[in-house]
Amino acid sequence: MENERFLATTESVCPECLKVIPARKVSSYDQIYLVKECSDHGEFRTLIWDGEPDYRGWHRERLPVKIENCVTQVEKGCPYDCGPCPEHRQEPCCVLLEITENCNLNCPICFASAGTAKSNNPSSIKIKDWYRWLLDHGGPYNVQLSGGEPTVRDDLPEIIWMGKQLGFPYLQLNTNGLRLAQEPELANKLKEAGLDCVYLQFDGTRDEIYRKTRGRALLNEKMKAIEHCARAGLGIALVPTLVPGINTDNIGAIIDFATSQMPHVRGVHFQPVSYFGRYPGAPPENRITIPRILREIEEQTAGKIKKDNFGPVGAENPYCTFHGNFTLEPGGTLKPWRSVSCCPSPAEPVDPKVGVAKSRSFIARQWSAPEPAGKCCNQDPRVASLDEFLQRITTYTMSISGMAFQDAWNLDLERLRDCKLYIFSPQGKLIPFCAYNLTAKNGQSIYRP
Repeated sequence: MENERFLATTESVCPECLKVIPARKVSSYDQIYLVKECSDHGEFRTLIWDGEPDYRGWHRERLPVKIENCVTQVEKGCPYDCGPCPEHRQEPCCVLLEITENCNLNCPICFASAGTAKSNNPSSIKIKDWYRWLLDHGGPYNVQLSGGEPTVRDDLPEIIWMGKQLGFPYLQLNTNGLRLAQEPELANKLKEAGLDCVYLQFDGTRDEIYRKTRGRALLNEKMKAIEHCARAGLGIALVPTLVPGINTDNIGAIIDFATSQMPHVRGVHFQPVSYFGRYPGAPPENRITIPRILREIEEQTAGKIKKDNFGPVGAENPYCTFHGNFTLEPGGTLKPWRSVSCCPSPAEPVDPKVGVAKSRSFIARQWSAPEPAGKCCNQDPRVASLDEFLQRITTYTMSISGMAFQDAWNLDLERLRDCKLYIFSPQGKLIPFCAYNLTAKNGQSIYRP
C-alpha cells in the first residue's frame, strides 16, 4: 500500500480458522490497518483507525495489574485460556448474565445469534448460584441481565430482586424494549424489584433503520418503552448499533432525541457493528471506527459537540472506547464538562485498578435515574443558585460514549487482555466479551455454545 509505515506488532486470529497468528499495525497516510497472514488462508487487512483524533495521541500507558481471581491457567495462550487467566490485565467492571437464549425478535444483526426457537432457560436456583459465584470471585460487580431477550422470562422481577438481596448494588437490563412497550406495568415491577437501568436497543429515529437492523418497524415500540420506563423512575441508556450505510447519518438525530428525553435518558452508548454472531454480509473495507464516529458527532451536531470533548476511558484499553459527559443547559444545549479532551496526559500512566473502580461507580451513578429534585428552603439567593446548579448537573447530565467491540477480522490480543466487560459462561468462567462472542467466517466459536 502507498506510503505504508510500520507502527507495531501484536497477535490476532485468522478469520477463517481462528488460529492465533502474528499481526502488525501499519499506517497509510491517516489510516491505520491491522495486517495479518495465515499460512492456510492468506492475508487479511482491516481498517482499525482513520483520521482525527490522532491514533498515537489517543494512546495511554497503563500500569501493570495482577488478576487476583484467576480461574484458569495459561496452556494454549490468549484467547483460548479465558476464565480469566493470569495473563489478563483487567478486573471486571460489568458482568453479563445471559438468563435466556430465547428472544421475541429475530434480528438480522445479533451478537448472540438469538432467535424465536424455544430453549430451556436456566433455573432461578442456577442464576442464584451464578450470583454467589461472582461474590466468591471478587464481586459484587455491576451486572447486566442479558440474553437473548431477558423480558421473555416472567420471573425477571424475582431474578432482579434476588441479585439485590445478595448485595449487587447495580443491575441493568439489556433489552429490545418490546415487552416494556406492550405491558406498561412491567417497568413498575422491575423498578420495585430493584432494577437500576434499562440498557435499551435503539438504532435510530427512523423506522427504515429498524427494518434493516431488526427486521421490522419498531420506533413506536421504542418510544412507548421509554415512556413507560421514565414513568416508573428507571434510568435509560440508549444503545445504537451503527451499521455502515444504514444509520451512520442518524447519529446527530439520536443525540438530539436523547437530549429531548432527559433527565430519564441518562446516556447514549454507540456500538459500531461487530462481525460476530449473526451479521449482514462480510465486513466492509472501510468499517466504522471510533474517530469516524466522533467526527460524525461533531458534523451532525453542527459543531455544538466537538470531537475534542471526548477521550478514552481509563478502565480498559484506550482503543476500545470513547466517553464524554455533558450537562443540559436551560436553553437546551449540551455543555461539555471539559472543552478539550478529558484524557490524562501521556506522561501519566493509567492505573487500571483505579480506573475500573471509577468506571463501576460512574456507570451506576450516571445511568441510574436521578433522585427527585428537592425544594430549597434557604432564603439566601446565592445559596439557592448554588443548590440549583448542583441539582442541575446531577439531574440533567448525559454521557455520550461508545464501545468498539472486536471480531475475528480486527481482533488485537493486546486489546483483549485489557478487557473489563465479561460474560459469565455456563461452565463457570468469566470470559471477555469479544472472546466469548468471537466467531469465524463459518460461524465456528471458541466459547459460545
